[in-house]
Amino acid sequence: MSRGARPERLRVAFLVYRGNPRCGGQGVYTRHLTRELAYLGHEVTVFAGQPYPELDEPVSFVPVPSLDLYREPDPFRIPRLSELTSTIDALELAIMCSGGFPEPRTFSLRARRLLAARRGDFDLVHDNQSLGSGLIGMMRDGWPLVATIHHPITVDRELDLAHADGRGRRLALRRWYGFVRMQARVARRVARIVTVSETSGADIAAKLGVASERLSVVPVGVDESVFRPRPERARVRGRLMTTASADVPMKGLVPLLEALARVRRQRDEAHLVVVGRLKENSRVERALQRLRLEGDVQFVSDVTDDEVAELYASAEVAVVPSLYEGFSLPAIEAMSCGVPLVATTGGALPEVVGRHGETALLVEPNDPVSLANAICSLLEDSRLRSRLARAARRRTLERFTWPIAARETAEEYYRLLDERARGGGRRSEAGEQAGAPPAVPVGAG
Repeated sequence: MSRGARPERLRVAFLVYRGNPRCGGQGVYTRHLTRELAYLGHEVTVFAGQPYPELDEPVSFVPVPSLDLYREPDPFRIPRLSELTSTIDALELAIMCSGGFPEPRTFSLRARRLLAARRGDFDLVHDNQSLGSGLIGMMRDGWPLVATIHHPITVDRELDLAHADGRGRRLALRRWYGFVRMQARVARRVARIVTVSETSGADIAAKLGVASERLSVVPVGVDESVFRPRPERARVRGRLMTTASADVPMKGLVPLLEALARVRRQRDEAHLVVVGRLKENSRVERALQRLRLEGDVQFVSDVTDDEVAELYASAEVAVVPSLYEGFSLPAIEAMSCGVPLVATTGGALPEVVGRHGETALLVEPNDPVSLANAICSLLEDSRLRSRLARAARRRTLERFTWPIAARETAEEYYRLLDERARGGGRRSEAGEQAGAPPAVPVGAG
C-alpha cells in the first residue's frame, strides 16, 4: 500500500483476552482507544473474553467465551464435563489444574478460529497484550497484526518472586508465570509493537528480545471530561487516595501502609482510601493488622469512573507507590483531577508525571520513610498542593488524551500496512528466522 492510496476507513479487529473495566488498565485502554478510533472514522470490532469490556458506540463487540475459570465468587472452579466442548477448553482446564495461567494462550486460539472465517471483514488485527500463540497462527493465515505491550510481564514475575515466602510459593509462581515464555516468543514475531512509554519500550527490547526498530511509543490517555477538578466538592482533611487494582507487590501498597503509619504519628487525621478490593489473608491484610490501621484504610471497589473522580475530588493527596509502572493510568487520572500527587520513580513514572517539585513529588520505590515525608510535605503546605495540582492538570491536557492516542495508533496501522505493501511485513513476521517455532495449529497449545 502506498501512502497516497491509504484508505480513510480501516477495519480493525481489536483483541483483548480480559476486558474487565474495573480492574487493571486493559479494559480502560480498550474502551477509550476503540471509541476514539471509531470517532476518527475507522470501523472497530472488539473480540474479548470474560470479564467482558464496557464499550461505547459505534464500536462493535464479538464475545470470545472462555471457561471463565477465575470468575467471582468461585475462582479456580472446576467446570462441568458438559462445558468442555473443544480441545481448547480441555487445554484451558489442563493448564489451570497444573498451576498455570491459560487465558492468553487459549483466548488467542479461539480468536484465530473466529477470524479464520472473516478474512474479508477486516484490514488488520490489533492485539491488546494477550501475545498468545494463536497470534502466530493468525500471521500465518495472512493477517497484518499490531500488538500493544503495556509492559513486559517479566517485571511482575521478578517482583512477585522477590517477595515470595518460601520455596513452595516460588515454585507455584514460576509455574503460574509460565505463559511469559510464550509471550516473549510471540512478541519477537509481531511486525509492529506499540507500547506506552520509553521505559516500557526499553524493557520490552531488553527482556523480551524485541528489535527496537519494531517498537513505537504511543502514550495512553485520560478522559479529561470525567477526570477533572471538581471545586464544588470539599476536600476531606487528611485524606490520601491510591488505586491498587491487584494485590501484588508491584503496586507498592504495603510500603504505602507503612508510610501512612508514620504520617499518622504527626497527623492523626490522616487516612487512606484505596480503589481496589482487599484480598483475605493477603500481605496487605496482614500489614493492616500489624500496623493497626484497620480503621484508617477504606477499600472501595466496583466504582464507575465518575465515582473515582468524585473520590479524587475529596482527597488532599493522591499517591502512586508502585515499585514499577509501564505507564500508570491512576497517575494521570489523579493529575487530570487536579489532585497533588506523590509518586515513586519506579519504571516509567517520572516519564509520565514529570519533574520532581514541578508536577509531583517523587521518591524512590519501596521507601516508606521518604514516602511519608513527601506526603507530610503536601499535607502541611496548601500552596505547594495548589501549585502542583495546576501544573499536573496542564501536563495531562497537553500530553495524555485519548484522541491523541488514537491518531498515533492509527498511524501505526498505516505504517504496518505500508510495510507489508513494500514486502517488509512478511520478513518481519519471520521473526526469529531459523530459531522461530513452527506454526501453531488451531486448537493446539
